[in-house]
Amino acid sequence: MSELSHSARRTTVRALITSSARRLTRAKVFFGHGTDNAADEAAMLVWHVLRLPYPATAPSYARRVGERARAEVQALIRRRIRERIPAAYLIGRARFAGLEFHVDARVLIPRSPVAELIERGFAPWIEAARVRRVLDVGTGSGCIAIACARAFPRARIDAVDVSAAALDVARVNVREHHLARRVRLAKSDHFGALGNESYDIIVSNPPYVGARELDALPAEYRHEPRVALASGRGGLDSIRIILRDAARYLKPRGILVVEAGNTERAVRRAFAGLPFTWLYFEHGGGGVFLLTAEQLNAG
Repeated sequence: MSELSHSARRTTVRALITSSARRLTRAKVFFGHGTDNAADEAAMLVWHVLRLPYPATAPSYARRVGERARAEVQALIRRRIRERIPAAYLIGRARFAGLEFHVDARVLIPRSPVAELIERGFAPWIEAARVRRVLDVGTGSGCIAIACARAFPRARIDAVDVSAAALDVARVNVREHHLARRVRLAKSDHFGALGNESYDIIVSNPPYVGARELDALPAEYRHEPRVALASGRGGLDSIRIILRDAARYLKPRGILVVEAGNTERAVRRAFAGLPFTWLYFEHGGGGVFLLTAEQLNAG
């Protein structure tokens, strides 16, 4: 038996993740598309190749990895380094709010801290039992809409996006999660196609990257659709529309939740008269604000 074959036969999942993470660290790839460190990124690739179940267990890490699977992982690591393609695009899958989704370069990779809020049923900001209608503005892969459908099993969810290509991906995910009866997808520039609908919750992870910042982003972002990132010179174009129009689509006691990311400071300055609640997330992330229907109408 060759030295390579013998070494491959002895490699465990844990050892393969460790060696792959070292390569990613040395290559100085950017983490920020669902993971924030080399070990998690390497684990994502290994888990995909070996088709290991979630959640991870000690026996999974101790499992031996054959030569063929090891070579497949190494090929993905090489592409990750050479082409700077985020891991989620390499495997075509991403996890959000405990669920798995199909993703490709037509949509942003799910990574919003809003997932944590959805898993809590938006508590304490609304009574889950009374939620019947939810709107997801800029749905992309459909991950927020689908996670909301799981969190509120008696609710119907509308999910809109200006990108027809993104909606094609969202349809795949709605079918995978068997939610076609409760999640309605529509092509719409913000609220344009909604008519007289009204909602208990409006949630959005809109584009919020300014022109200068967009040009300076790491190479990994160039694989994502520009329309899902760019929002005018200062990054506020989409958020301005949402804040201008959301009130007319919210039911009394409804809430608006919007991810503004690192434009938080600019939002605070531009809309100093609005009483934003900026949310805290136990598992990290920020730049997400909440306003009630009453606060929006008073503003």
